[in-house]
Amino acid sequence: MKKFIQTVCLLLLLVLFGTPCWADIRLPRLVGPNMVLQRNAEVTVWGWADPGEEVRITCDWRDEVIQTATDADGRWQARLVTAEAGGPHTLTLVGKNRIALTGILFGEVWLASGQSNMEMPLAKVSGAYTGIKDFEKEIAEANYPQIRLFQVGNFSSKTPLDDVETGITMYGIPPAPCRWQPCTPETVATFSSTAYFFARHLHQQLKVPVGIIDASWGGTSAECWTPAAGLKALGYTAELEQAAQRPQQSNQKIPTRLYNGMIHPLRRFRIRGAIWYQGESNAGRADKYHELFATMIRQWRTAFGYEFPFYFVQIAPFNYKNLNAAFLREAQLKTLSVPKTGMVVTMDIGNCRDIHPKNKQEVGRRLALLALAKDYGLPVVYSGPLFRRCSFADGKARVQFDHAAGGLTTRDGKPPSHFQIAGSDRVFRAARAKIEDDEVIVWSDEVPAPQAVRYAFTNCPEPNLINKEGLPASPFRTDNW
Repeated sequence: MKKFIQTVCLLLLLVLFGTPCWADIRLPRLVGPNMVLQRNAEVTVWGWADPGEEVRITCDWRDEVIQTATDADGRWQARLVTAEAGGPHTLTLVGKNRIALTGILFGEVWLASGQSNMEMPLAKVSGAYTGIKDFEKEIAEANYPQIRLFQVGNFSSKTPLDDVETGITMYGIPPAPCRWQPCTPETVATFSSTAYFFARHLHQQLKVPVGIIDASWGGTSAECWTPAAGLKALGYTAELEQAAQRPQQSNQKIPTRLYNGMIHPLRRFRIRGAIWYQGESNAGRADKYHELFATMIRQWRTAFGYEFPFYFVQIAPFNYKNLNAAFLREAQLKTLSVPKTGMVVTMDIGNCRDIHPKNKQEVGRRLALLALAKDYGLPVVYSGPLFRRCSFADGKARVQFDHAAGGLTTRDGKPPSHFQIAGSDRVFRAARAKIEDDEVIVWSDEVPAPQAVRYAFTNCPEPNLINKEGLPASPFRTDNW
């Protein structure tokens, strides 16, 4: 028995010391087969291997070998220049092992994030997510091999991560596959519906591959998605203490931790831009949202290293009971002052009894209109009327709008609704309104000397003012009372 034990020990020593302990090249989940790389751009691929190991990279679209080596921590990265839209392409990495990434397409890459109205999948998966409009038909027809989906797992992290996790099951959505997949009825069913419809419209209009990365989580505040540096700059001491002191729990919606686990790992991957649908969880502290949201956008851009476009959705009408969500919509409207941003208005497609309105097709289309006009130069109207200025004379208010050059109208053929007007007493009364070309005239017999106008400035209005292209006007107020 003793001799047997000695023999086993000797064999173990030979295995440990006689065989080199090499670490294979390892890639992050986001860098893999079937991925979409931003076309005509310098992109980064990265990973891990032995410290000091040389990594050689070849790609079938260029006659060159790119060489790099890992640092003392075993990290490496390399920059590649992509070509025109198309594919499939193959990328090969060789170190102590060999990895061939096949099925790669060049096209447009976008990141989608936010809370439940972004996370809401096409299919019915729970009491919270009961399926979008015509979901069975939409799923059955979702065969787009040149649209590639990547779903980031819901994972809250105490420290910034270098790779995404498959995450946890939330609201009936299973853990994420965390790999690039062609868009099919099977892969799209539990994917973000807004993100999918955005990608679909881009693909149909641009005729190029589209890669869409879904990193969203229902019921989350903007603080959860903001890096610690951003909260520190805003003086969010209590939130930072919570983030630092609470133990690591992957299912906790804690300030900074969703950024750490779901956005920070993506920062090296080249994206064209981001789309965002969130705000409901911040409606109770709308007075802080503009500064917080603007800071979050700037912090993301700092992490990625460039000022990418950032387009967001104004929260839809809903009965928030004791809150007035108009102030949150106003904060979102103010965020248009941040460069390279755009906002989708949803006042015509909400549901006062359902915080998850089902017409995500139109939300995705309107987000795509922003990108098509601002980033791809297509001659499309991308915004509904936005308040520009107001003047008062002869007992009436004259309101002017941006994005109304083609004229104003209403979606029901009736006079403009949901206008209010107030005088020096600051008491707002229901007002009458009429359209004159690209202006709206507002008045009330009860307010002979008006000083302020509000439009759709309540929790759940369903106003009717649109431009000639059918896009709705954003709520606004002229006062700061």
